[in-house]
Amino acid sequence: MKHMNSEVKEERTSNKNRIDLFLVPIVLIAAFLNLFKIWTDEYANAYYTAAVKSMLQSFHNFFYASFDPGGYVTIDKPPVVFWIQTISAKIFGFHGWSVILPQALAGIGSVLLLYVLVKRTFGVWAGRFAALAMALTPIVPAVSRTNNIDSMLVFTLLVATWMLFRAVRTAKFGWVLAAFAMIGVAFNMKMLQAYMVLPAFYVFYVVATKITWKKKIAFLTTATALMLAVSVSWAVVVDSTSADKRPYMGSSQTNSVLELAFGYNGINRLTGNTSVTGSGHKQPAQTEQQTASSETKQTSNSSADSSQSSNQRKSSSSQKMQAPGGGNQNGMFNTGNPGPFRLFQKGLSDQISWLLPFVIFSIVGLFAGVKFKGPYTTKQKESLFWLAWLLPVAVFFSIAGFFHQYYLIMLAPPIAAFAGAGAVALWSMYKQHNGWKSWLLPGGILTTAALQVYIMSPYVSSIGVAPIAGVGALGVILALVLAVRKQRKNSLTNYLGAAAMVVLLAMPAYWAMTPIIYGGNSMLPSAGPDSSSGMGGPPSTATNSKQSGFNGMQPPGSSSGNSSSNGGQMPGGSSNNGQMQPPSSSSNSGQMQMPGGSSNNSQMPNSSSSKSSSSKRKSGGMNAEVNQKLLNYLTKNNTGEKYLFATTDSTSAAPYIIKTGKPVMAMGGFSGSDPILTVSKLKAMIKKGEVKYFYLSGMGKGGQSDVITWIKDNSKEIPSSKWQSTSSSAQQGPSGNGTLYEITLK
Repeated sequence: MKHMNSEVKEERTSNKNRIDLFLVPIVLIAAFLNLFKIWTDEYANAYYTAAVKSMLQSFHNFFYASFDPGGYVTIDKPPVVFWIQTISAKIFGFHGWSVILPQALAGIGSVLLLYVLVKRTFGVWAGRFAALAMALTPIVPAVSRTNNIDSMLVFTLLVATWMLFRAVRTAKFGWVLAAFAMIGVAFNMKMLQAYMVLPAFYVFYVVATKITWKKKIAFLTTATALMLAVSVSWAVVVDSTSADKRPYMGSSQTNSVLELAFGYNGINRLTGNTSVTGSGHKQPAQTEQQTASSETKQTSNSSADSSQSSNQRKSSSSQKMQAPGGGNQNGMFNTGNPGPFRLFQKGLSDQISWLLPFVIFSIVGLFAGVKFKGPYTTKQKESLFWLAWLLPVAVFFSIAGFFHQYYLIMLAPPIAAFAGAGAVALWSMYKQHNGWKSWLLPGGILTTAALQVYIMSPYVSSIGVAPIAGVGALGVILALVLAVRKQRKNSLTNYLGAAAMVVLLAMPAYWAMTPIIYGGNSMLPSAGPDSSSGMGGPPSTATNSKQSGFNGMQPPGSSSGNSSSNGGQMPGGSSNNGQMQPPSSSSNSGQMQMPGGSSNNSQMPNSSSSKSSSSKRKSGGMNAEVNQKLLNYLTKNNTGEKYLFATTDSTSAAPYIIKTGKPVMAMGGFSGSDPILTVSKLKAMIKKGEVKYFYLSGMGKGGQSDVITWIKDNSKEIPSSKWQSTSSSAQQGPSGNGTLYEITLK
């Protein structure tokens, strides 16, 4: 802290030492949080891992990002990140860790990029603090340890930011084009989410460049046109290709990439109308919670032994999830209720908001005395950039109808940038006794510590009282002591300032480690003592690791001879105003079951039996187990059919694609609601000998009810004794065991 007052000295030190020795441990921390034990997650997010398995088999599958090796349907996202994952799997072999590795490296790269971006203008100490804050933002490593897209998306947008800053410094139009083209690449990772940063890019370029308005408009118009061209390039190729020569565009209702981009993955995320049935009637987001249930059919991506987890993880099976201060948890997937304080609600605050009060005080300090008409310093211009990134994204997540907790990684760069730049700015104001501004530092420390106590309060049963009381007490003491010692200049004051930063980062650091300590969730990643559940809510009182969330899903055909009372609903019953309720303690021994399966020690065995302490965690969600008896039966009786079997959605299909590399047809796409198949098309496929076995579990019918009815009316039911596992270790799901049918048409 004592060096932060002299930016000239910092720059000289930085230039003298090409490698910033303070940066080394920060990078090592990021590497540990992002990489450690990713090798224990064998299947990662099975939906995306199955796509990589398919993409490895042909260029056709690779280009279109086909979910299945048969090229029947694509995944629900553009292909760029999955191209990278497929290349990684090609180089290192097909493993869970090889498809996770690109995202883990992107998480580390984002830490380094933020250091470079902040250091150049705000000083080396600001860069260090920003990099450390980015590394310790809990949702960042939680997402980066999976094969979800968002970590790579943020890294790409930070690369675009670096290009934009360079364009302003060098006054070269080529860098402007490169920056906006990079956003176009990011669009082909996660579509409209990439455009969230556009306000920051436009505002910064207009404010920071010293050229005429005519040139500004011309340059930005040209760059935007290039961005749009890059954005839609893949979509235009796909949509202009005959439908019978490519896979169906998964999760779209019209087999169109552009409809997917601006509908399901676009505007509907804001409105919450993300579920569209085959009849074309939009459903509210609550229905998405039920019909797209494979998004929550989670298994634990646990890297801790189940014996360790049983003492550390808490079950959600005996009581409803509680928000801070009491009350039932509201909001889909624990994303709270829309409103101006949504980011401070349980479920979101512990993922991203640990430093938000300090950031607010930093923004006040950085913009203090700024006049609307300028002139602006470089620091003020770049602060405006980060503010124009932060505010629109924060507003979106405050009002959006449907998103997942891990999307919040989009807020991590501006929050970390302001934390680093603000720490230096507020410290300088404090040391210089700069009037009311000198109170911003102790004020920021005090309010941030108070928020952190609030964030941790629901987790007292998991983490104990000591860390909560410690952060609260130390935050108050350090803030008060700094306030009292404002007029004194000595080394003790410097140490107090450094200690305050350590206190404010201590619990975010612990939260960032929870996916390693407690196990993560590859499909709906989140951080916290319940990170393996993917629900992001405070745990309850049960301690059995087998009951600790949405863990190992049941393979098709496995049975324990029990029946569940939950029907085809979400855990514990139907949605109530978007509220997700765990089952009562009387429901199947309190296990939290999803449609298609229940908790089974977080493992995905290749046979019906499993060991409780496997060194490899075959997690990956989505019913990520393979019933070996069913697989043996299907393989033995395959007479040259293209598809091993067909099923309603990707839930049952993914693990069999991963294990065998053979085509398995998800008739209704990801959630089973895509209007891909008709009865006439299915008849033609059967007559051609492309498919004859159908596994129907009662889930994911969506817009294919006519097809399923026809299958049942025209098929022969295969006796369960021929293919169904009866191992007592397998758990029965609420929708039953499903039925295997055979159809042959002449």
